[in-house]
Amino acid sequence: MKKKICIIKGDGIGPEIIEEAVNVLNLIAKKYGHHFEYQEAWAGGSAWEKYGNHLPLETLRVAENSDAILFGAVGGRSEERNEPKWKNCEKNSVLVLRKHFNLFLNLRPAIVFNSLKNISVLKSKLLLENKIDLILVRELTGGIYFSEHKTEKGVAEDVMRYSEGEIRRVAKFAFELAKKRRKKLTSVDKANVLDCSRLWRKVVEGVAKDYPEVELEHLYIDNASFQMVKNPFQFDVILTENMFGDILSDLLALFSGSIGILPSASLNETYFGLYEPVSGSAPDIAGYGIANPIGQILSTALMMRYSFGLEKEAKNIEQAVKRTLEQGYRTFDIWEKGCQKLTTREIGGKICQNI
Repeated sequence: MKKKICIIKGDGIGPEIIEEAVNVLNLIAKKYGHHFEYQEAWAGGSAWEKYGNHLPLETLRVAENSDAILFGAVGGRSEERNEPKWKNCEKNSVLVLRKHFNLFLNLRPAIVFNSLKNISVLKSKLLLENKIDLILVRELTGGIYFSEHKTEKGVAEDVMRYSEGEIRRVAKFAFELAKKRRKKLTSVDKANVLDCSRLWRKVVEGVAKDYPEVELEHLYIDNASFQMVKNPFQFDVILTENMFGDILSDLLALFSGSIGILPSASLNETYFGLYEPVSGSAPDIAGYGIANPIGQILSTALMMRYSFGLEKEAKNIEQAVKRTLEQGYRTFDIWEKGCQKLTTREIGGKICQNI
């Protein structure tokens, strides 16, 4: 298989963790007889330095000529956020990419490796008796983030807007996913307050009629947050709108023990995707060689699975990460007594060995 991959390293730790992910991709290509062609492009602060804006047209052209985007991270230090290089950096880069490619859904798997159960916020006894295996499906291009925003005379206004079509397409994907898993879908809304949520619930229930084998339940966002902490094992596929999904996905990150090991995928209707770790640019540790590349590497596994349809290759990457952790190798953020502390490059090398 021949595929073109747009590589956007971005800022902070982005270039360091992307390097390890590309090493993994090269090894997968060699092992399974594929050819991955990389086309580098710029976004974020690095693009500002080179082009004077956060997302140049050249980056869009490169991405349009690719089969998927492997994205590092954008953004600088919080104390520099009002400088031109960083002001609205994510809004002017990642959000524009989502809109341009119609990446209307985001997938966030909840990952708790058994070898990391001691650093999870969940009680280790629960993790010995149960296995977290859930995935969050978040609508990504509608809702309050992509509607009108204004502040006038001391009054601020942010509009939440959804159409039936926007809700239906993400709901269909979530039901298809649940159909292939444990056949349970939890839709999260605030239908006791919001008109958008009442429409959301109506459309989801309509789509559910085409999937009688999938159990559907509805939870309000406040109860869903409570239930996810109290008993995350009850969930399989969670479907929700943009803002609620933003909040719940960060809550899921707590379970793993570190935000550095979590991947994500943003997809459109053709399964063209942008794949990035949840960790962000982490500028405070950039350049020290201590960043955790596992989230970036697991994002390549999602790329194999969803954009390229290469399930065997995806599982190979995931099992290599699992085995590396079982062997006691750790980066600084997940280190615990009795384990061997490795640099970004060293743990990437161990994962490649296990592939």
